[in-house]
Amino acid sequence: MQSERGAGGTRVRPAPPVHSARPGAKRRMSQRQLAGILIAPAFLLVGITTVYPLLSSLWTSFHVLNLAKSLDLGRFVGLENYEEAFVHDPEFWGVLRVTATFVAIDVGVTILSALGLAMLLLRAGFGKSWIRTLLILPFAMSPALIGISWRFMLNPDYGAFARTISAVFPFMRETDYLASPFWAMAALISADVWHWAPYFTFMLMGGLAAIPPDTQEAARIDGATNWQVFRDVTLPQLAPVLVVAVILKSVFALKVFDSIVTMTAGGPGRSTTTLGFFAYHIGFRDYDFGYAAAVAYILTAILFLLSLSYMRFAFKAPR
Repeated sequence: MQSERGAGGTRVRPAPPVHSARPGAKRRMSQRQLAGILIAPAFLLVGITTVYPLLSSLWTSFHVLNLAKSLDLGRFVGLENYEEAFVHDPEFWGVLRVTATFVAIDVGVTILSALGLAMLLLRAGFGKSWIRTLLILPFAMSPALIGISWRFMLNPDYGAFARTISAVFPFMRETDYLASPFWAMAALISADVWHWAPYFTFMLMGGLAAIPPDTQEAARIDGATNWQVFRDVTLPQLAPVLVVAVILKSVFALKVFDSIVTMTAGGPGRSTTTLGFFAYHIGFRDYDFGYAAAVAYILTAILFLLSLSYMRFAFKAPR
C-alpha cells in the first residue's frame, strides 16, 4: 500500500486502482464474435449458391463455350456475345417483343383483378373469411403444377376448361388452345394471373385498409359518386402501394419459367418464349453456354433495374 504522507509530511492521496478493461466490453466483444460465427454459414451459403454462380456466368458470357464442340472454356471474346444478341440475332428481338407483351398484359390484368377483388373483399359479408382462405390456394400451388394442370384442362378432347368454353361458345369447339400463338399466350397469361392475383389482392387489401375512411366520407358528403370517390380520393392514396405492386409483379413476370416449360414449352414456334426460357433453350438445348450467359445477364440487368425501383418505392422514408 502507498504511504499516505509524502516528503515534508504532506498528505498524498492513494492512486486509484487500474483496471485493464471493463467486463461489459469483453462481453460485448464476445457477443459480436458469436454473431459473426452464427451468420458466417449464411454468408458462405449465399456465396456458394448465388455470388459464385453470378460471377462465373458473367465470366462465361465473355467467352466462347459451346459444349457441343468442347467442354473447355473457349477464347475470350469480350462483348461479342452481347453484340450477337442485339445486332446479329433477329430471334432475340422477337423474344424480347414476346417478353414485353407478356409482362405488360400479365401485370395489367393481375393488378386490375387484384384491385377489384380487394375492394370486394373489404366489404362486410357472409363467408368473407372462407373466401379469403380459398383465395390463397392458387398462390400456394407450384407454378410447374399449375402449368401441367392447365395444359390438361385446355386439352380440346377431355379438358375441363376446353369443354366449358365450347359449351358456352360452340364455335370454339375445335379450337386447340395451345397450338395457336394467340390462345397459347392468352392461356399462359391466364394461368399466371390465376396464380398471382391472390397475393396482390391481400397486398392491396392492406393498402386500402390503411386509407382513412374520413376522407372518403367527406367526399360523399360533398356529393361525390362512388366512382369519383374511388378516382379522386381512394386511388391517389393507394398509388404508392400500386406502384410497388406493379414493379414487384413485373419482376415476377420476367422470371416466369416453370409454367412455360410445363404448359407451352415456348411454343408454338417462339410465340410464348420469354427471355428466361430463351436463355434456357440456348444453354440446355443448343449447348451454347457463352451466348446463353449473355442473354441471361441481359435479363438480370432488367431485373436489377426493377429491383432498384422497388427498393426505392418500398423503403422510401416518409416525409
